Amino acid sequence: MRDLRFLAAALLLPPVLSGCAFGAYLSPMTPLERAVNGTYEGIGVGGTGRVPYRMTLTVQEREGRAAGVITNLESRKVYAASGTFKRLDQGGALEMNLFENGDKHRGNLHATLHGTKISGVLRTVLLGRELLGYTIELNQVPGAAPVVAPAAAPVPAVP
Repeated sequence: MRDLRFLAAALLLPPVLSGCAFGAYLSPMTPLERAVNGTYEGIGVGGTGRVPYRMTLTVQEREGRAAGVITNLESRKVYAASGTFKRLDQGGALEMNLFENGDKHRGNLHATLHGTKISGVLRTVLLGRELLGYTIELNQVPGAAPVVAPAAAPVPAVP
């Protein structure tokens, strides 16, 4: 009887363990992430005139997060951006904080992402208050290398 249990366990072990490999074949990125992650360029219009911007955006749809880098192409200032992403019909809503040198809160981005376009308002922040607003319209740069979101944990490959 004991030998029969051992034999049954030995025969069932390979199929059970091979079932663990199915998770390794799931794509880490959603179709929306593949479509919207990338580089965007455009203009912000506000109190100081027209300002060119470039943004590298990474959206993590499942986690509801967005991160990126916004560069003011006129002043060459670079801002780290992070915040939330909420899925809408063909895109989503971005609410991001902009930081200079990693710890100085310099602005907020309130925008919608639809297809290949980001449009919204970029507001500067001084002493914790939103001040000047720039209406921005950024278009995805075709042919730019897509931004790949970092994996949460490495997934072992099964041969």
